[in-house]
Amino acid sequence: MVRVRVGFVLLGVGSALVLAGCGGEADSAPTVAAQPSSTTTTATPTTTTTVAPVVTTTTEPPTTTLPPTTTLTDVQFERNESYYFTTPDGNFQCGIIKLPTRIEAGCEGTTTPVPPRPESCMVNWGNGIRVTDEGEGAFMCSGGEVYTSGGPDADPVLAAGQPLSKLGFTCTTTATDVSCVNDQTTHGFTVAADSNEVF
Repeated sequence: MVRVRVGFVLLGVGSALVLAGCGGEADSAPTVAAQPSSTTTTATPTTTTTVAPVVTTTTEPPTTTLPPTTTLTDVQFERNESYYFTTPDGNFQCGIIKLPTRIEAGCEGTTTPVPPRPESCMVNWGNGIRVTDEGEGAFMCSGGEVYTSGGPDADPVLAAGQPLSKLGFTCTTTATDVSCVNDQTTHGFTVAADSNEVF
């Protein structure tokens, strides 16, 4: 009997709810209760870090104004509009010289082999080799030293691998030989104590 009453009561409550939903104006919409907003905003904590500024100090080397290397080379080897040098091994005195009628590059010193003396040479033969404005390099016939400045000290050494380019000629040295070439004709020579070549 207890169960029947409970069921009846529940049935009565359900009917009341159904009748309440059916009553009222036909055009009115059911009222829906507004739900409270459950949006929660969480603030992110801000951390402020102070960083000390980095100061970079650059020390510049002192500025020294020097003439270009070629100017230093010119001054070192130049004597009276000509250029004189000694080979690294000290065997040859050389020069790029300006003469009244021509410009030439040459070296004096002992080399072997030396070609036979020409009949036209009545002075020293085979002690020098040169290249002029025209033609191939050749041994020279001379009455004395030509490729030396004549100063009280020996002419400066032209370091191996350092070219000296002046007056249309370029001379270069190695530890044992020296070459000079006419820049325009590409004729010249290479000479050492035990070898020589003209071209």
